Amino acid sequence: MGKGGAFSEAVLKNIILSYTYVGIWIFLSFTVIVFNKYILDRKMYNWPYPISLTMIHMSFCSSLAYILVSILKVIEPVQMTRDVYLTSVVPIGLLYSLSLWLSNSAYIFLSVSFIQMLKALMPVAVYSIGVLFNKENFKPRTMSNMLSISLGVAVAAYGEAQFNAWGVALQLGAVAFEATRLVLIQTLLSSKGITFNPITSLYYVSPCCFLFLSIPWMIVEYPLLSEASSFKFDYMMFLTNSFCAFALNLAVFLLVGKTSALTMNVAGVVKDWLLIAFSWSVIKDTVTPINLFGYGIAFMGVAYYNHAKLQALKARESEKKPDHTEATKLLEESKLENAIKKSESAN
Repeated sequence: MGKGGAFSEAVLKNIILSYTYVGIWIFLSFTVIVFNKYILDRKMYNWPYPISLTMIHMSFCSSLAYILVSILKVIEPVQMTRDVYLTSVVPIGLLYSLSLWLSNSAYIFLSVSFIQMLKALMPVAVYSIGVLFNKENFKPRTMSNMLSISLGVAVAAYGEAQFNAWGVALQLGAVAFEATRLVLIQTLLSSKGITFNPITSLYYVSPCCFLFLSIPWMIVEYPLLSEASSFKFDYMMFLTNSFCAFALNLAVFLLVGKTSALTMNVAGVVKDWLLIAFSWSVIKDTVTPINLFGYGIAFMGVAYYNHAKLQALKARESEKKPDHTEATKLLEESKLENAIKKSESAN
């Protein structure tokens, strides 16, 4: 085939790979959410111990990450000092443990569909905390967009048939802790020139999360588990659940690394709608028209936010291009002058 055919094949291959990464991520994210709901919900598997489940995930991910980094050496470890670990990784690990604990706890009280609707508040939380930490500039238009997302979620909450105030408080707390963690990653790690991929993130952060979670676990869940002596622990199910959680981290790495963060945001919207449909049709959760109307408002707000971020990114890239062109022009002129001088000295 000619160059045009080869180019078409390359484009087609990239498109197929991108959709494959998106499909894998949606499948694993979907699976982990439904799997966790199944384990924790009192009407299903009835194992309502979210701290224990999170600690199982952390211990599994820590062990596997250690094998990949320290034994098999598939991934290079980050150059980590004790000071950076204590001042940066430990606070991030604390916030991550709280986020996972509260988000898993919410599955006991809320439907899968409503939790996905509440998660639409994540851009609001990230932007608000970013402004608080001086990582984002306050813009009235952006804040109006954040208010529209919040309004949509509020309408969805008003129409929720299985509304539980404690469950909502848990999920909102999880969103707040996760948003703070994302801002701190930028503030504490990026400022020091440290970047984590999902494996190194699990390698350094998971043991920290496990230790933090062990404190409330000893107080809250250990006494309950000691009393529930008749419970038969299904090792295969929890191993499969933990492996899915680990695989999801790898899928995030593939999706963002091979496509872009924007692709992941778009895929996240598709995943949310699929989960809402699954929650309504299979789990038989009640999804009301007011739910959908409110989430529709929030969805449009999130879509506009992602669009605005993309346009801002393109604008920054276009601003850099004239400088690059000018630098290239100056370099060519310098080379030409040197060639002329050499020619004159040779003559």
